[in-house]
Order: sequence, then C-alpha cells, then structure tokens
Amino acid sequence: MLEIKSLKKSYTQGNQEVKIFEDLNFQVKEAQRVAIMGKSGSGKSTLLSLISGIIKPNSGDIILNNTSYKTMNESEINDFRASNIGFVFQNFHLVSYLNALENVMLPAKVNNIENAKEKAIELLKSVGLSHRLDHLPSQLSGGERQRVAIARALIHNPKVILADEPSGNLDEETGIAVMDKLFELIKANNTTLILVTHSKEVAARCEDTYELVSGNLKKC
Repeated sequence: MLEIKSLKKSYTQGNQEVKIFEDLNFQVKEAQRVAIMGKSGSGKSTLLSLISGIIKPNSGDIILNNTSYKTMNESEINDFRASNIGFVFQNFHLVSYLNALENVMLPAKVNNIENAKEKAIELLKSVGLSHRLDHLPSQLSGGERQRVAIARALIHNPKVILADEPSGNLDEETGIAVMDKLFELIKANNTTLILVTHSKEVAARCEDTYELVSGNLKKC
C-alpha cells in the first residue's frame, strides 16, 4: 500500500549538511496501523511530510496506492494528496472562521464529493458532536477540536491517515477518548494509519511499532 525506497533527505544549515535519511526503506500494508516513535528531532514529522508529498526527498521514491511520486509534478502531487491522504495534527489546524460542519466538509468540497454536507453531519454525529455543528473552533474544547479534525480527515475516504501526535495537546482522559474514536473509525473504514507518537500506550494500540533512530526505522 505504501512503499518507501532508498529515500534520502537532508537539509543545509549554514555551511553544514544535516542528514535526516540516507537510505530509508519501509513498507506499510493496506489497513495496517503503524506507530512511529523516536526522540524529538529524529525526523518523525519530516517522514510524514515526505509521505504526504509536502516536501520532496533528495533521492529515492515513495509509492502510495501503486502511484510513484516520481511520476508526478507538483500540481499532480497536490491533487493526489487531497484525494488519498487525511491528516490529524497535534495542533488541530482547523480553519478558525469556519464552523465544525464547514471544517469537516472542506476535503469533500476539494474532491467534489457528492452529499458532502450529509456525510459531514454523519461523521460529526459519529464523533459525538451533532450538537456542535455550527460552533467555531474557538468555541470548542481541545478534545472537541481534535474530534472535528478526525471527522475532517475521514470524509473523503482516504487511503491513509497520517497522524502527528494527535493526543499530544490533550489531557490524559481526553486523549484516550479521542484515540478511542480515531481507532474505531479507521477500523470501520478499513483505513491505513501511520501514527507518530511519544506515548507507548498509544503506540501499543497499533499492530506494529517502529522507532526512528539515526535515520532508520527499527521495529520494536
């Protein structure tokens, strides 16, 4: 479902080259739930950005759903990402001037999905927010905002969800409730999950856990 082949990524800082990945190879099966752990600065978020196509590797290839990123230009990658990938971020990244319903509908509109409003309402009901449809993000709690983000990530039936510390800004009780809902919905939708987390408890809920060390993923 996802294959990373001989991936190399580095950045230039001043006169120095900072190497993130030198020869990264990795595979994820369809509907698999994978946790990625590692120290801060080890490259976890960079890896998600590469998988999403937001940033490009120096060399190597990423193949998602039988489509090679090498074969696509920037516009094609943007369209591919919009239709195939859903995101759940630590900081929610909801649009501040849109209400919960409008935020969830955004990916559906981008992908010209029919009955977007009905699907968004159904998803918000499934995450327990049917009473919050017209509330702005500023009127929602952290847990509610993250549940809106989960609904938004799923509305276009993506092949894969990329989740970057989705419970990182939540208290323990709220974080558990939010993660319960995320795992419930991805299982129901048969969606692949790649989850970056510092929490061993959250990672344990995935089928496989990897630690990112010195630019390589080691299975735990």
